[in-house]
Amino acid sequence: MPETITTDRPVAHPTAPEPGGAGLWSSYRTLLRWQFAQIGGELPLYVVVQALIAAGVVVGFGFLIPDITPDAAMFLSTGTPTVLLLIVGLTIVPQAVTQARTSGTFTYMRSLPLARPLLLLADLTVWLLVALPSVVVAVLVAELRYDLALAFDWPLLIAASVLVTVTATAVGYAIAVTFSPMVAQMLSQILVFFVMLFSPITFAASQLPEWFQSLHDVLPMRPAADLLRAGLASGTYDASMRDLVVLVVWCAVGVAFSVRALVRRT
Repeated sequence: MPETITTDRPVAHPTAPEPGGAGLWSSYRTLLRWQFAQIGGELPLYVVVQALIAAGVVVGFGFLIPDITPDAAMFLSTGTPTVLLLIVGLTIVPQAVTQARTSGTFTYMRSLPLARPLLLLADLTVWLLVALPSVVVAVLVAELRYDLALAFDWPLLIAASVLVTVTATAVGYAIAVTFSPMVAQMLSQILVFFVMLFSPITFAASQLPEWFQSLHDVLPMRPAADLLRAGLASGTYDASMRDLVVLVVWCAVGVAFSVRALVRRT
């Protein structure tokens, strides 16, 4: 299971974005520099940990399936990237934002004279860069471990990877800014187990009770997995418009709640 990455080091305070008419693009770039400075040396650690989780899920889950068949190996391998992206967005992001709220950094950032939705956009960009390399690692390890014949649909794969990451990050961010830090931390821990053990991502939905299958029709986990799976093995799996609609709705809800919390008066 992935471990919570925390740090007790003092929070860095680089130069804040300057007020004035520098423009949205200038403010966005300044915020990105701020976010990277805040993460500092932990950014490579996040990427490495995600890469290790990618290899661990592909290989480790395979050990849990006796005499794994090529079809089962394909389903497991094409579902692993979704697990990784959801863990980043629904678990690591809430923990990072909660830590920023506790240290006072989040409040300070909200007090700056800039468009507050830019705070969310900068965070989405940073976590997108953290999450996407794990998809590459998962695919490479799966091909080496199970000798898979993947058929990439590159436009769908790239679009689905970005959409899944943004959706998971937006929902995780919304959790972190809507609930108290303690509740947000608790929810993030619950979600990691729900994603890995109770979501039909690395195993078929038919293994779940019918009511649970119906629940996953409106949750973002299975639709996210189906979209990414179709992008990785286009000759084997298909994605439906329903999957896209469900994911877009969850993305919109996550962004709306996050922006509302950011622009709300303190």
